[in-house]
Amino acid sequence: MVLTKSELIGSLKHEVNILLHLAGKVDRAELDYRPTPKQRSTIELYRYLTIMGPELIRAIHAGGFDSARWTVAEQAASQLDFDQVMTSIRGQSGVYAEMLGGMSDEDYRGEITMFGQPGTRGAFIVNMVLCGHAAYRTQLFCYLKACGRDELNTYNLWMGIDPPVPA
Repeated sequence: MVLTKSELIGSLKHEVNILLHLAGKVDRAELDYRPTPKQRSTIELYRYLTIMGPELIRAIHAGGFDSARWTVAEQAASQLDFDQVMTSIRGQSGVYAEMLGGMSDEDYRGEITMFGQPGTRGAFIVNMVLCGHAAYRTQLFCYLKACGRDELNTYNLWMGIDPPVPA
């Protein structure tokens, strides 16, 4: 195993912290910003992130994607305001620990098919959830930069902290 269970959970908790850090940089007047008409707005992207990880992990646990369950979760998320979104994302650290902490090594190695692709549960969690977080936080970071947050840099994107002040 490349990652231990605790390392995987720790990585997902780190992703949650980065999302929260970046959310603190959002000007609420820019929540409806979208780069092009067909892309999600900032608030829509954050709403999506309230369900992306937890719902994908539920699907991975179940051994397949349930589009009806996803649709219900997506519709509920679409009604959240920014404060509710932040509360939901804040809770994901515990959600990830609970959902993944009880899985055995055999569970992680269990074979499933998701979206027509065979693989192990562990590989799907890493490739869809952990990598999904990295991709979407990068998108949020680009949105912030496009909205004029020029001071943001790789510390904000990869570590979820403000850069140190030069001495």
